[in-house]
Parts: sequence; C-alpha cells; structure tokens
Amino acid sequence: MAQRHHELTDSTAAPVAEDALTGYLRAQAVEFLRALRLHQESGGAPYGGGGAAGRAQPRAGGAGHSPDAARALRRAARRISGTLHTFRPLLDPGWSEQIRPELSWLSGTLAQEHACEARLERLLLALHRLSGTSPTPPTVPVPSSAPARQPADLTEAAPADPMSPASPTATATAVTAAATLTSPHPPLPDRAHLTVGAVKAGALLDRQLNLARTRAHSAALQALGSSRFHAVADQVAVLASEVPLAPAAVDADLRSFAAAAEERLTDAVAALPLVTAGHPYNAEALVHGLSPDPAPHPQDTPWHQVRLLLRLHRYALEVLHNGDRVPVDARLIAAGEALDRHREAAEAAAAAAQAARTPRIAPATAYALGVLHADQRHEVEAARYAFQRSWQKQTVGTST
Repeated sequence: MAQRHHELTDSTAAPVAEDALTGYLRAQAVEFLRALRLHQESGGAPYGGGGAAGRAQPRAGGAGHSPDAARALRRAARRISGTLHTFRPLLDPGWSEQIRPELSWLSGTLAQEHACEARLERLLLALHRLSGTSPTPPTVPVPSSAPARQPADLTEAAPADPMSPASPTATATAVTAAATLTSPHPPLPDRAHLTVGAVKAGALLDRQLNLARTRAHSAALQALGSSRFHAVADQVAVLASEVPLAPAAVDADLRSFAAAAEERLTDAVAALPLVTAGHPYNAEALVHGLSPDPAPHPQDTPWHQVRLLLRLHRYALEVLHNGDRVPVDARLIAAGEALDRHREAAEAAAAAAQAARTPRIAPATAYALGVLHADQRHEVEAARYAFQRSWQKQTVGTST
C-alpha cells in the first residue's frame, strides 16, 4: 500500500486529467442505460423519460424484472455514486449531492432480493452440513407486485401473539447452544438433538427469508416503476452525454483524490483489531447475537465500513486506469472477497438469531438455530482472519 500511495502522489508521474473522470462517468452511465433497456425488454415497467433512456421500448409481457438487469443497474449505480463521492470537489456540488443519495437508494433497494435468497441458501446448506440431514431446497415464492401477506410462524404450539416476547426457555436454549462452542476446545454439537431441530429450523428460516424476499421483490418493482426512479434515470441519461464539472476540475490531477481515498482506507484498516482478527472463540460476539437486542452487532460495523472504503478505493483506481480493473492488485481483490464473506456471514448469523427469537418455538428448534448462529459467527471470524492475512501480504509486498 505504501508503494502504491507513493505512485499515486508522485509528482514526477504524468498527471491524470479530468478527462479520465468524465470518460469513466459517461461509460458507467451508458452501462446503466443498457441495463435499463434489458429490464424493459424482460417485461419490466416502461420508462417514459426523454433522452437515450426514453427510446427503449419494453416487450409485451407481465410485470417483472430480470436479475441480470437488476445486477447491472446496481453495479453501475454503485460506481457512479462512489465516483461522485471520491471526486466530489471536481463536480458541480448541487447536481452531485442531489443524485448521489438517489443512486445509493436504488442500489440498496435492488440488492435486497438477491441478499435474502443468498442468505437462505447459505443457512440451509450450513444446517445440512452441521446436522447431516438432506438439504432443504429453498421455496422460491412466485414474484408478485402485490404486498406480501405474513404467513403464520412455524411453531410447536398454537400460534402466538406476534407482539409477545420469544419463549425464555427457547432463547436460553439457543444461547446455551452457541455458548458451548466458545470453549477453546468446543464439544461437537449433539448430532441427534441437532437433527431433530434442524428440519423445523430450516422450515422456519425458509418461511421468514422467503417472506423477506417477496417483500424485497415487490419493493424493487415499485422502485423501478416510481417517479423517483424515473428522475434518477433522467439524470443518468444526461450524464451519458455531459458531466457537470466544477471550476476546480480545470487542470486538476485525479491522483491526489485517489490517494486520499486510499489513505482513508488505510486509516480505517489500522483501527481494526487485526492482531486478534480470526480468533475462533469470540464468546462476546456469540452471546450478543442471541441477546434480546435486535440491534446490529457492534463488532461488525467497522469491518463493514472498511469494506465500503475498499470498494471506493477500487473505483478510484478504475477511474485512473480508464475503467480497466485488470491493474488492481490481486491481493486487493482477495481482501475485498474476504470482507464480502464477512458481511454475508454476519447477516446470516443475524437471521438465525432473529429466527431464534420467534415466539413459542420448541427447544430442539432453538438449539439448532443457536448452533447455526455460532457456526456463522465462526465464519465471520474466519473471514476476518483471511482479510488480515491478505492485507498483511499486500503491505509486505508493496513495501519491499
């Protein structure tokens, strides 16, 4: 990192003019419009805006959206938003501050459906691995733009009041199951007890996460057909032909802004507990996840922030290399993949903990969810360790 930072700030190197920034933003805007056309041709809601985006015509068909189109829209929106953040002094402030949060809203909305689907698959496969049972295939609901109806909780007794607290016995069982794995030499989970609860735990997760997925699908459809999205698409269509620059962009060197993004990342990594990262018996993390407090895990927040800063750093390098991602160090990509796994495991653990708070679930079901939660928190620690190793290799490699 030290060597790369020196290269970005070396005054003897050729400066990178604002033309690279405008070219990159225009290219990403074109990618956004192509994804919008793909969405319309797959039967999505038509876009009635002007400019290049308004000329796309949808095929006849039912309402829906293509996963590939949503992924491409998300990808382009993230890159435009991240680039506007890193190079904001060079862009018209009124325009930049207006479109950037809208792009973040769009990207976040479109990401939820895929995240729910991937989380369910991850948890069911982990249950299968832990219990030795046959994996339960996720039940994919039929996408619908109508609001999803809450199904009954999968419980052992009569349906409980949704506002009633989770069973203290079941919650205590889940906490105990997780706590047994925090010893330096944790015993293997009770396979017989785990097998009994794994099937019903999987069914409960299937219902809860498929409900969340259906709601996310409806939210994405509503977003893509809203006037708010049409306004964003209009602005991106204009961006494809003209980038509103600030006077400061004249004779500016983009390397200094990319170096500042790298420095923010380096400072955030330096604040992480890398010495203890990857410790496999993080009892505090396990107990907090199954506590009655549904707030996000406090240990995960700085790691998620590093993941975002690493993404901004990579986008800045793309700008300097005219959109070519090949020059990015492979070790930097490995660090990003470790942080992606960290987030996925942390969110999967949170989903298992949320399921364990379901009212009136049987102790065997709670036990299975507690073991599943502990397993995913171990995956979190493993991802932190992988990030630590990749980052240390990167630091050593760039300083020699």
